Amino acid sequence: MLERLRPKSTFARAVLPVAGGMLFFAFFGMVTWGVAALLSGNPERVNDRLVPQTFEVGSTEYLASLIADDGPLLFQGLIGADADRSLVLDHTGDLVGEGWRIRYAYPADRDSTCHVTQVKHSRQFTDCENRTLEVDDLARPTDVTPVVGDTVIIDLRVANASSSTTAPSTTAG
Repeated sequence: MLERLRPKSTFARAVLPVAGGMLFFAFFGMVTWGVAALLSGNPERVNDRLVPQTFEVGSTEYLASLIADDGPLLFQGLIGADADRSLVLDHTGDLVGEGWRIRYAYPADRDSTCHVTQVKHSRQFTDCENRTLEVDDLARPTDVTPVVGDTVIIDLRVANASSSTTAPSTTAG
């Protein structure tokens, strides 16, 4: 019985296994693509799933204590792939839930290529010209906000959105 199904010519014996393998991998690729399309859900929202929209920094009380002891927190390259979008998270004031602010990690009077470095365990920074700066001397972002509750969250939605023109609501200044 198997002798009847076996191709007789050399050409057929060479081509049929290769064609069968190609058909198998084409079918396997289509099944894999179908599963990926099904799992991805709404393709218009793929960017929302791949790029985090918020960054949860940590407990509000812990961060307020940490900043009081060691100075503001510097997050390098938090937005985008380059260090031009590094952020500084600061807390001032007596109440844990108030006095939170975010600045870019470059001086307000320079462009984003003039990166700052924090002086360890202090509230001071040095810039590309070795000037000593305070947090108030750093550039204010218009597209990133802190959201303060039990935890501090940095809201990156506006920074990651390419067509958004309104800033999200915030509970901190």
